[in-house]
Amino acid sequence: MKQCILIVDDEPTIGLILEHYFSKSYHVVVKSNGKEAMNWLEEGHHIDAIVADFEMPFMNGLDFIVQLRASTLFKDIPLIMLSGKEESRNKILCLKSGADDYMIKPFNPEELEIRIKNVLRRVKIS
Repeated sequence: MKQCILIVDDEPTIGLILEHYFSKSYHVVVKSNGKEAMNWLEEGHHIDAIVADFEMPFMNGLDFIVQLRASTLFKDIPLIMLSGKEESRNKILCLKSGADDYMIKPFNPEELEIRIKNVLRRVKIS
């Protein structure tokens, strides 16, 4: 059975690219913002890892991290943040708030896949 990855990004092209790239190895679910993603998770869906954008409408990436990590059900799900902003301040905020990794757009999907495999391996070990 394939592991499941949740992609949370308000840019439809990013969602489509990642869904296409990762669907060979993973079951991929795409949501367009943090609020939609949290609602979907709260419906009881199981997820192995999340890739989320930093800048989204309705619930930005930082609020998404905080809400995810505050939940007893979702606090341990590996989370990689994507952002078009390279500011150290944003990276530090995300990592301090509980993101496992942070990548700058544009990014190489192969690098993202390696990072996902690495966080999934660490979760499996612990």
